[in-house]
Amino acid sequence: MKKTIFITLSISLIAALPAIAQVGNVWVDFQNYANDLQLYLRDNISDTLLPVESEAQTAINSYNGELNIPNPVAARRSLIDDIVINSLSNNFENNPAVNAKLSANEVDRQLTRSIAVGILGEEAQIRSRNKLENIENSLENTTREIQQKREDSQNLLDDITDTAINSSGVFSSLSSLLGPSQSRLIELQLQNNEIENEQSKMIAENLVETMQLHQTLQYSNLNLANISQEFEESNRSRRVKASAEAARLLRTTSQVDLIGRKK
Repeated sequence: MKKTIFITLSISLIAALPAIAQVGNVWVDFQNYANDLQLYLRDNISDTLLPVESEAQTAINSYNGELNIPNPVAARRSLIDDIVINSLSNNFENNPAVNAKLSANEVDRQLTRSIAVGILGEEAQIRSRNKLENIENSLENTTREIQQKREDSQNLLDDITDTAINSSGVFSSLSSLLGPSQSRLIELQLQNNEIENEQSKMIAENLVETMQLHQTLQYSNLNLANISQEFEESNRSRRVKASAEAARLLRTTSQVDLIGRKK
């Protein structure tokens, strides 16, 4: 009877040990990330895409998916078609086709920056901090409770052994009381709990490294977006200078022609 009780209690203790806890509500976390992304787009599209900001915002909003994240390919194609069909231009580009591609490139850059804000922004860092704190607290609690269960199991084992020896004077060890296989099973179950705890620690370490990798990738994406913008601004400056030089030459040529005709 005591043998059965001890085995049952040991299995119950193992079942009661908390596994690595849910780090958080992943769907809520992702919704917050998507909201940060959308908020950045609403606040910055109008400043960087004049005078086609309404077309850009419409293209982005029209292709939000189930995750509340824009489809960048569809939004880009929609914006280009809208600008070309309606022959929209700006102060620098009179060619709608060129203006469409430049505007679409700017939308891509803003989408890249919005993703970075969703991962590296202030609210995103608060979410990451809470997640890391929850992981650490969960691991500490699991380690503490595993140690407590092992101590409780050992105390229960000692009590049963002492009771058996005092009552009969026959049993001298746990193996004699429960049998070698059952004693070994209990020990293996406790060891398995400790192994699972160590695995949880490794999973947590991998999660932290993944978060750091994502942050590094966002910095790389931001650098690429900035490089792309610098190239386009440099090309625009060259085009403006070339147009100004052509206009100057045309004006000079016209003046020379007029002077010649007057003579």
